[in-house]
Amino acid sequence: MTDEQRRPQAAAAFDALGAEYEKAFAGSHPHRRSLEWLLGRLAPGSRVLDVGSGTGRPTAETLAGAGHDVLGVDISPVMVDLATRQVPAATFRCADIRDVPLADASFDAVCVYFSLLQLDRREQADLVRRLVRVLKPEGYLVLATVPLDVEGVDATFMGQPVRVTSFSAQDLTTVAEEAGLEVLAQEASLFTPAHPDARPEPHLFLHCRRRTAIAPGV
Repeated sequence: MTDEQRRPQAAAAFDALGAEYEKAFAGSHPHRRSLEWLLGRLAPGSRVLDVGSGTGRPTAETLAGAGHDVLGVDISPVMVDLATRQVPAATFRCADIRDVPLADASFDAVCVYFSLLQLDRREQADLVRRLVRVLKPEGYLVLATVPLDVEGVDATFMGQPVRVTSFSAQDLTTVAEEAGLEVLAQEASLFTPAHPDARPEPHLFLHCRRRTAIAPGV
């Protein structure tokens, strides 16, 4: 599947889900704890990038509500429209994050909550490396995913067809470390989205800090 085919498929799935996605995941206590972890480390008025910002809730809303400068990027026009209306204190862009120009060392923190699963493994690793570069030295990156050893699997997510690729927990930790991150804390849990077509799914949250120096070529 080409990039041009994958992007519309990912956008279409989340366009169809819209606000239902927010409702389905609103009960995720590990996500809330993850945001609390980040908030406890950010200086006032920090600049934060929210990759795959969805409806803006809870991530952008929580961070902007705490006074931080939040830029959310999502490939779904429906999600971006919802987020713009629901979280006016943040800024949102409808785009593929890989196409958005981002200056090195321009963000204090980056959030990546379940937004890599539609990319293949090489693309995921490449994107994590790029996101580390846009972090200021010792900036924070929170990465959450469904830690399964699967690649290019056609699946149904809340009634929508998706193609999923992921890493095992250990392999994702390796991806993070090789990108220039230090994993400070992690939480694994099993969560069932509040949706009739949802099934229990493992979740992994990695709480990371960019190392001061990144090896050349990373």
